[in-house]
Amino acid sequence: MTEKKSEHNWYLLDSQEVIKQLDSSTKDGLTQAQCEQRLAEYGPNTLPQTKQKPAWLRFIAHFNDVLIYILLAAALITAFMGHWVDTFVILGVTVVNALIGFIQENSAEKSLKGIQGMLSSTATVIRGGSKQDIDASAIVPGDIVFLKPGAKIPADIRLFEVHALQVEEAILTGESTVIEKQTHRLEQEALLGDQINMAFSGTTVSAGTAYGIVVATGANSQLGHINQMMNDIQGHRTPLLEQIDKLGKNIFIVLLVMMAVLFVIGFFIRHMPMGELALALISLAVASVPEGLPAIISIILSLGVQTIARKQAIIRKLPTVETLGALTVICSDKTGTLTMNEMVAQKVILAGTAYDVTGDGYTPVGQIIAETDRQPVDLATLPTLSQFLTAVMLCNDSQLTQNDMGYWQVTGGPTEGALKVLATKSGIQTAHAQRTGKIPFDSRYKYMATSNQVADQRYIFVTGAPDVLFKLCHQQLTAQGAQAFDQSYWEQQIEAYASQGLRMLAAAYKPDSRSNQQALDHTDVESGLVFLGLAGIMDPPRPEAIEAIAQCQAAGIRVKMITGDHQQTAMAIGARLNIGNGKDAITGSELEHVSDDELPAIAQRYDIFARTSPEHKLRLVKALQSTGAIVAMTGDGVNDAPALKQAEVGIAMGIKGTEVTKEAADMVLVDDNFATIANAVREGRRVYDNLKKTILFVLPTNLAQGLLIVIAILLGLAIPLTPLQILWMNMATSTTLSFGLASELAEKNIMDRPPRNPQKPLLDLYAVWRIAFVGLLVAVAAFLLEAYLVNKNYSVEYIRTVLLQTLVTAQWAYMFNCRTQTSFSLDKSMLQNKGLWIVSGILLLLQLAIIYVPVLNHVFGTTPISLYYWGITLAIGVAIFCVVEAEKWIVRRYLSHGSL
Repeated sequence: MTEKKSEHNWYLLDSQEVIKQLDSSTKDGLTQAQCEQRLAEYGPNTLPQTKQKPAWLRFIAHFNDVLIYILLAAALITAFMGHWVDTFVILGVTVVNALIGFIQENSAEKSLKGIQGMLSSTATVIRGGSKQDIDASAIVPGDIVFLKPGAKIPADIRLFEVHALQVEEAILTGESTVIEKQTHRLEQEALLGDQINMAFSGTTVSAGTAYGIVVATGANSQLGHINQMMNDIQGHRTPLLEQIDKLGKNIFIVLLVMMAVLFVIGFFIRHMPMGELALALISLAVASVPEGLPAIISIILSLGVQTIARKQAIIRKLPTVETLGALTVICSDKTGTLTMNEMVAQKVILAGTAYDVTGDGYTPVGQIIAETDRQPVDLATLPTLSQFLTAVMLCNDSQLTQNDMGYWQVTGGPTEGALKVLATKSGIQTAHAQRTGKIPFDSRYKYMATSNQVADQRYIFVTGAPDVLFKLCHQQLTAQGAQAFDQSYWEQQIEAYASQGLRMLAAAYKPDSRSNQQALDHTDVESGLVFLGLAGIMDPPRPEAIEAIAQCQAAGIRVKMITGDHQQTAMAIGARLNIGNGKDAITGSELEHVSDDELPAIAQRYDIFARTSPEHKLRLVKALQSTGAIVAMTGDGVNDAPALKQAEVGIAMGIKGTEVTKEAADMVLVDDNFATIANAVREGRRVYDNLKKTILFVLPTNLAQGLLIVIAILLGLAIPLTPLQILWMNMATSTTLSFGLASELAEKNIMDRPPRNPQKPLLDLYAVWRIAFVGLLVAVAAFLLEAYLVNKNYSVEYIRTVLLQTLVTAQWAYMFNCRTQTSFSLDKSMLQNKGLWIVSGILLLLQLAIIYVPVLNHVFGTTPISLYYWGITLAIGVAIFCVVEAEKWIVRRYLSHGSL
């Protein structure tokens, strides 16, 4: 016996052949010696654990950034020169930035631990001829396992004896209905959800009992295969982080060149003392590095997270907020996300007529409307319909209740629940009817029957699978009474409505002529039944999902449905949701024969993928990514977890999603609603817009600071700002003002434009021009003011304080310019952004503190200044605002004439 046997298609073999190959016995199971030998060969029935990096190593990794290298070098030089305050402040900035990145990072692969937690802890096996309970980790291939209701299946098992066994496999297949199991071998290869003679590790027995032989354990099981797929997925950086990295490298290169040139000029031409030149170059480095940018980005993303949380979505990884705005494809599961996950009767088909049923979900509000005249029905005039509704109401064990929150819910099977809601909507009166007998539903005969006393009449009602009731009925009820059963008519109706995604359930009845004491038996329904009609049931699309999909499509985002459901159902739902054309779909079995090279074209062509496995979903996400798409993937089961982890944005369901899926995801939907994704995309686009505005706001100040120092070195003047004063501007005032831009409202056309190109640089040519223009403008204004102050013979501290206030005021004024890139900034929406005015007040308090508080004067080298210079700096700020607005007006004019 080799390890390859765990990879066999065991479902294609007869159960006795499987038992023979695995050298076991249905009566005695394995011997103790066999168990020990196989445990040594296959290992324990657990999933392999990946070794995690220690927390301190992950923290240190956040210092691996070119801009951080500059600050660390500056800290080292200031320490060598004995400027310890500067050293500790600069080091503090680097630590804060690393800490922010560390907190943002997904600290551990909890999703893999979640899968480990899904394994069964104990199992009932037959070993050495006796039944015993053992630790599930000790199970080996060849073990004979007994399954009972509520048990978690401990390994992958080939069933050889079943008794009405039903298994809940949604975590692996995505199908919300329980799967009825049998033992016969299958004739051809089948996907996971169709392997009805197998039971898989981690799934749960819903009803019935069974015996089976273990064919795969641990890493070789289907759950282990998913675990391995997740292990193999490499982490990827978001588009924003990639763009920030490129920006940082460009700043580093420019700064390195500038420092080299200035060192040559300062030392060899201006003959500046080495200490003074070193301090000037450190000031230049500190001025040019946007130290506050990581904090600012985190603030804006955090605000976006809070906004999205109020819209029913929880963001687990901070950069996800921005990535949402770049999505080009959303791959969505069907059940519960695009649909309501509530089975609803939408059609009633009787002999010669049909009715539509209105209303959504389990809420018993709606009407039954005749297809012919589109008018609500009057049950008093339709005895055939009344009898059908009476049958589905009374032959029913489900309960329809309203919880404390006002939501309607069904206790019992979803199919019975749909019929209960249908009958309740109709207003049929059955309160005084009494049940006198019952045959419960069983998968072996696929029907349920009850005997009931209705007023002064006694009836037997039967509901079940149409093909089963067809064999039991020889008559059908029509408006003219009972007539001969027309099976071809009913088969035509089923075929016609099946294309609409409707699942059919039949109802029949007969007068009950038995004595009151006689128990209801199967022989009582084998003859004399009159066929009443069919109910067409489906899990309908969410009304809000239809609108949300339309919004996404208008925003240039393509929506694809990837589901474990059947092809015909998926196409019918897709047609209602306007996903694809409602006709073209491809199944998982067809994808099996598509190569990796062919798959990208297939993934782009089709919008509906049915009967898919975890491997198919993962392959489809990778194929779409290979075309340059930014992909979101939704899911709720363990089968979805690898694809969620691979996608740029993995989206888990908060209500029906497994813990494994939630831990693998970047975002969790509190309400399991696709419309929430559309709202999150809108917020993601707003966040990215505000990030661009903020970067456009921060960098000109850094440029202005750098230019002032460059001018000082070229002219042999005193350094206009110390490193600590520069850090104050970059970390305190810039960060404070960024809150104002982070609070900007979304632009009106935000969901009417195509997704941004993630390959496009963060700063386009116009943004580079704006940074250069404003930076030069502020630097020239500050230099002229500095020259004026030098002529007045003010102290160095006084001049530096006035220059600091000038730069901060110019920054504050320019913040208003940055609200829009081209249009006029002072509009009505400015009054709606309270953040602008809150940060303006905070900024004033900060500047009053650094200028007038003695302790801060000593630390930062500032001194109190007169009210006159407050007025001068304010005037400079207003002038800069007006000049920038004039530049924007000129740009708008050129754009309107197509000259730019």
